[in-house]
Amino acid sequence: MTSVRPGAGEQAGAEAAAGDTRRRYRRILRFAGWNLAVTWWYELFLPRIGLARVAERTRSRRMQRFAQRFHVLAVDLGGLMIKVGQFMSSRLDVLPPEITAELEGLQDEVPPVAFAAIRSLAEAELGVPLDRAFAWVDETPVAAASLGQAHRARLSAQDAEETGLDAVVIKVQRPGIGAIVDVDLSALRRVGRWLSHVRLVSDRVDAPELVEEFARTSLEEIDYLHEAASSERFADDFAADDRVAVPAVVWERTTRRVLTLEDVTAIKITDAASLRAAGIDPAEVAPVFAAVMFDQLFSNGFFHADPHPGNIFVSPLPDAREGERPWRLTFIDFGMMGEVPTTLRTGLRKLLIAAASRDGKGLVDAMRDVGVLLPSADTSQLEQAMTQLFARFGGMGFAELREVDPREFRDFANQFGDVVRSLPFQLPENFLLIVRAMSLTSGVCSALDPGFNLWDSIEPYASQLLRDERGNVVQDFVKEALSIAGVAWRLPKRVDALIDRVEDGSIAVSSPHLERRVDRLERTARRLVAAVVFAGVLVAGAVVRPSDTVLGTVLMVASVVPLAVAVFAGRRGR
Repeated sequence: MTSVRPGAGEQAGAEAAAGDTRRRYRRILRFAGWNLAVTWWYELFLPRIGLARVAERTRSRRMQRFAQRFHVLAVDLGGLMIKVGQFMSSRLDVLPPEITAELEGLQDEVPPVAFAAIRSLAEAELGVPLDRAFAWVDETPVAAASLGQAHRARLSAQDAEETGLDAVVIKVQRPGIGAIVDVDLSALRRVGRWLSHVRLVSDRVDAPELVEEFARTSLEEIDYLHEAASSERFADDFAADDRVAVPAVVWERTTRRVLTLEDVTAIKITDAASLRAAGIDPAEVAPVFAAVMFDQLFSNGFFHADPHPGNIFVSPLPDAREGERPWRLTFIDFGMMGEVPTTLRTGLRKLLIAAASRDGKGLVDAMRDVGVLLPSADTSQLEQAMTQLFARFGGMGFAELREVDPREFRDFANQFGDVVRSLPFQLPENFLLIVRAMSLTSGVCSALDPGFNLWDSIEPYASQLLRDERGNVVQDFVKEALSIAGVAWRLPKRVDALIDRVEDGSIAVSSPHLERRVDRLERTARRLVAAVVFAGVLVAGAVVRPSDTVLGTVLMVASVVPLAVAVFAGRRGR
């Protein structure tokens, strides 16, 4: 008879869990590594050897395949992979529709956890059986997300009397999600380090810092005490605002992994049919929602960073008086919140005012203030591009932009694409959540009203901001006057120095644009010759190798030298 050591079952379970962790980690890295290699081959290598058209012709199909494979990976693994997919689906500004459309419904595909596991975790957290903590709990979840799931419930008679609430929603973490988040973040940090060595990425964004910002947000999102505190802070910001409502927190039934909130379920903000049935025009909801989000970003500095349709309800107000708005917006799920520092908020205000006034130079200056452009960037051509962009497309809504001939966008991209790509853009800290919030806001407003024009909401808001800023006009005028006086004081000396340089022949005139074109042509020729040599040597080695293994192998290995020249020849001139 075989004896079983005490704890052998637990040890086997721990070993199995460790094996699952390793497999999960390796699977994420394999996926990232393969797709980085494919991107390098098509987007960096092929253009360097004159095959850019091959990359362009296959780009749409490759993007679609990538999105489909990531979709499968995210649904299979869950955890933070769902969050990464959600983020990509909201980046309509930079990612192609082949990716965003494929990942759009990712959150809705998260399978729920069995109620027995939810009950076990909740009872361990609360320290009492669920039937003692609550009068009733619905075993069917009202929502299942990647990090937790929610169930409707009713408070016990005693808790209901103390809180003044009855119907509540219990939000419980998915069992084991802490360990899954740790593994996912470890894999994402590794991928971030890889990306930091890719110049195409590192020139635009600090990938490791971006991952750390995502990590901070994710760890806060699985701390329900932090979410409860954020909920109350958000409620305080809008305490005197009749446009917004926030569910009350039942602190007596809340822990780090269990959150109990007032049940405020109402009409989902994008449910147009239900809104109309309640006598609410969806087109009237869009500008109010946009204004509330603008207030969070540009006035309060504390904003809901996950305003997707499942997190905002439209609550009808049957007792509203004549002339009052008969509904209000109810926000839930405060796990993903963002803060805008005062300095960044000032830059964002300038950005908004410049965009609303179609001021290309002002927009570029604001981008520099916000930190999207490095201070050293030469932006004269970008200012020209922004001015022309506003002149042609400024003020158009998304519905109108969809009607514009794609060739116009292509012509604009061809004209100014090199300018934009050459500038040192970057994604500053705290900006990830701002971009996400604005992308989701735009998407929700367009769903409410297909003809919604964001400019209609931006312009009055920007005008108000401009009026608020005018309190500093005198101070700005004095600064400008002092600056002009300083230039006038230095001007005679600078003119004298310029005349001296002309007289002694030390001044030179150059055409950087022409020089760059000639240099680029020379580099292209060198890469083309190297690519031809690489192909010739490689083919020669392959032909010779069957009859002369040593010579064939030497030729194939030697082909690496012209290959390296073809790939890296252009870097020295940049």
